Amino acid sequence: MLTRQRKELLLARLKQDGQIVARSLSEELGLSEDTIRRDLRELAAEGLLQRVHGGALPLDLPPSPAMGKFSERQRLSSDAKPAIARAAAAMITPGQVVFIDGGTTAVQLARALPPDLSCTVVTHSPSVAVELAEHAAAEVILIGGRLFKHSIVAMGTATLETIAQIRTDIYFMGVCSVHPESGISTGDFDEAGIKRAISAMARRTVVLASPEKLDTASPYQIAPLSHVSAIIVSGDAPEALLKRYRKLGIEVTKA
Repeated sequence: MLTRQRKELLLARLKQDGQIVARSLSEELGLSEDTIRRDLRELAAEGLLQRVHGGALPLDLPPSPAMGKFSERQRLSSDAKPAIARAAAAMITPGQVVFIDGGTTAVQLARALPPDLSCTVVTHSPSVAVELAEHAAAEVILIGGRLFKHSIVAMGTATLETIAQIRTDIYFMGVCSVHPESGISTGDFDEAGIKRAISAMARRTVVLASPEKLDTASPYQIAPLSHVSAIIVSGDAPEALLKRYRKLGIEVTKA
């Protein structure tokens, strides 16, 4: 297949599916993954698509405002986040081992845990751990590593090694973006890998999705939505928007 023909095919598939996953498409077409990745880089340079880790997205997907600094993100959806956090806290039953991600909504979740709830909270977020320091009934396991200042979480090899040793009942994941076609994504390559590792060790992955994150895309995919058990959204999220997620078999909880 000529280069021009491959590129035309890639653009057609992007229009049809809303995303390109290089590995899957290479198996389907019998082409090397390197060839597809090179074509995608060239198409991105021509301004015809958005190159992301593992594939490509259309140019017209809106970026997420949740990719800003931690202090800036605290001001986003400040009314919705406590409600989402309370709905998440209600999912935890006594005795469970749960992983609470970093981020502003995750901090609200730590604050929302009932004071008598006996559980184990695993986190790589110092902010979450500090919130639970005075919680009498919660055991807290803080995972260390290099501090990623954007999200105020630990990252790196040591972090991944510890994550791989702990199986959890629920992972409450914070993301920059949620989209029916492009899945869950974030703005940092390494952070996406950390989140994938945590999700792989969890029985359920529950995404905390404040309004500005829905139907947006960030550069680095964490996983397709098939890896997500549930999404918690604010109570005023439009039902027409949420139908697209429910059709994928995802439990959607309105806080």
